[in-house]
Amino acid sequence: MSPAGQQTVPAVTALSDPAAEAAIHAACRILQLPTIRDEAITMADAAVKQRLTHKAFLAEVLTAECDERDARRRLRRINEAKFPRTKRLTDFDTTLLPDLPQATLAHLAAGTWIDKGEPLVLLGDPGTGKTHLLIALGTAAAEQGRRVRYVTTAALANELVEAADDRQLSRVVARYARLDLLCLDEIGCAPRGAVLSRGREVSAAGPRRDRLKLETG
Repeated sequence: MSPAGQQTVPAVTALSDPAAEAAIHAACRILQLPTIRDEAITMADAAVKQRLTHKAFLAEVLTAECDERDARRRLRRINEAKFPRTKRLTDFDTTLLPDLPQATLAHLAAGTWIDKGEPLVLLGDPGTGKTHLLIALGTAAAEQGRRVRYVTTAALANELVEAADDRQLSRVVARYARLDLLCLDEIGCAPRGAVLSRGREVSAAGPRRDRLKLETG
């Protein structure tokens, strides 16, 4: 037993480089640290050359694992959103919307309007980049960690019709209610009667009011 107030120093086992590498790989498999498993040896060699302290090296490998997990999480959110194609704000031709201030676009990209519960409707003539902006803003929201789903209005109406026929409407509505942002495209192309009818059923099923819709008209 160590004297009061003194911290016990854990025992350290001296391992050869091959044994240490094997121990790292085994531990990373158990702890599910794939990035450290793949990069630890290379980073250790670089740390020796740069004369990093043990603490600095540990910080580097843990940061690498966190960064990779964050990247995978962002990619998973984007895949779950089911966007039909890749569109980003950096690729958006702002000349299509000369009246859209850059400050407004930056505000929309930040996504604070989603957190505040403010819906957004994109209206304009064909060819003015509405769908591009819809997908790009949805992608930005997904990369920020929000749960996003893209769907055309006609596809959503059909899904709700089928769910109602199968008596699964509440389950489907509950799934959409868990989203942070619902991106509805081609709202002007959907049968108006179906949209209004199913819209009433969705309201009756009680979706959460703090979830957002991003629509194109």
